[in-house]
Amino acid sequence: MTDFRSWPQADLTFEPGATVLVGSNGQGKTNLVEALGYVATLGSHRVSSDSPLVRYGAQRAFVRASVINGGRELLVDLEITPGKANRARINRGAPGKPRDVLGILRTVLFAPEDLAVVRGDPGERRRFLDELLVSRSPRYAGVRSDYERVLRQRSALLKSAGGARRGGQAPDLRTLEVWDGHLAKHGADLLAARLDLVADIAPHVTSAYASVAETGTDSAPAGRVADLRYRSSLGDSLPEGYGVPMGPRADRAALESALLVELERVRGQELERGVSLVGPHRDDLDLVLGELPAKGYASHGESWSFVLALRLASYHLLAEDGAEPVLILDDVFAELDRRRRSRLAELVADAEQVLVTAAVGEDVPAELAGTRFDVRDGEVSRVE
Repeated sequence: MTDFRSWPQADLTFEPGATVLVGSNGQGKTNLVEALGYVATLGSHRVSSDSPLVRYGAQRAFVRASVINGGRELLVDLEITPGKANRARINRGAPGKPRDVLGILRTVLFAPEDLAVVRGDPGERRRFLDELLVSRSPRYAGVRSDYERVLRQRSALLKSAGGARRGGQAPDLRTLEVWDGHLAKHGADLLAARLDLVADIAPHVTSAYASVAETGTDSAPAGRVADLRYRSSLGDSLPEGYGVPMGPRADRAALESALLVELERVRGQELERGVSLVGPHRDDLDLVLGELPAKGYASHGESWSFVLALRLASYHLLAEDGAEPVLILDDVFAELDRRRRSRLAELVADAEQVLVTAAVGEDVPAELAGTRFDVRDGEVSRVE
C-alpha cells in the first residue's frame, strides 16, 4: 500500500496459518489490517469516511492485494481519493467501480470497536447485518445503496410537504406516493435478505456463545443462552415466523405489501415530523441472553463473549457458503481476560489464515504464535 493512513509505503506477504503483527500503540499495525478490511468491504472499521485513510499531505492512497480466491490468484488495485470517485482494477484491467471487487477477499474482523454492536445504538447492529450480508452476497451493496438513495429523496419530500401543510397549504401527495412505492420495493429487498440472514446465523451465534463463554462451567452457569431476534418497524404487520431458524424464508412480495400498508397508516405522523418512520433504516437486531437483552443487562465479560460469538458465527456462516474468510484479530487479546483469550485462540487456531495485531506479544496465546512481524518506526520486519 502507498500513502494509506500513516504508511508512505508498505509491502507484506502473509502466509497460511497465523501471523502476528506486534508493535506499540501508534506504530501503525492496525493500519495494515485496516487496508485489508477495506479491500474486503470498501469501508473501515474505525471511521465512516475515506478522508482519514489518506496519509496527511498526500492526495490519494493506493492499496493492492493479491488474493487466492477459489483456486485462482486475483490482483485487486484500489485508488482512494477523498472528494472524488474511487477507482478499482482487477488483474490490471480497465478501471471500474470499486463495488466490482466485493467478494474477491472475504474477511471477518474482530476489533475493540465491536463492543458497540452490543452496547451501541441500533445503527451499529444494522451495520453488522448489512456488512455481513454484502460479504455473503455482494449484490446487496447495490440493494442497500438504492434503498439509501430512495430514503434520502423521500425524506426531503416529506420535509417539504410537511412545511407546506403547516403553512396552511395542501401538499401534493402524488409524488410522495410514487416514492412510497420505491421505498417499499427496495426496502422489501433489504428486509427479506436481513430476515433470512438472521435465521441462518442465529444457531451459529448460540453455539459460538456457548463455546466462548463455556456455559455450564462455574464461571458461566448454564441457562444464559444467546439468541438473535429481528425487530422490524413493521411491528405486528411482519408475517409470523420470519427470521427464525427453520422458519419460512422471507417473502419479498408480502413484505413490500406490508411496507406500503404501514407507510399509508403513518402518513400523517411522517408529514408532521418530516422523517420516514417505516423501513429497514428504523429496524434493530435484539441480542438476547436468556430472556433479557444483552444491552443494559450483560456484564462486561458477557458483552465481549457476545461480540466474539457474533464474529465467530459470521466466520462459520461464510465458510459454509464455500469460501473461508481471513480472520483478523485487531488488538482484541488486550481487551479479554485470560480465559477468553485461551478460548478464542482454541476456536480459531485451525482457520486457514489468521492475522493478529498486538501491542504486547505475550498477550497472544501460544496457539496463534505463528509468523511474527515487528512494526516500529515506519518499518515492518519479519522476526525469524
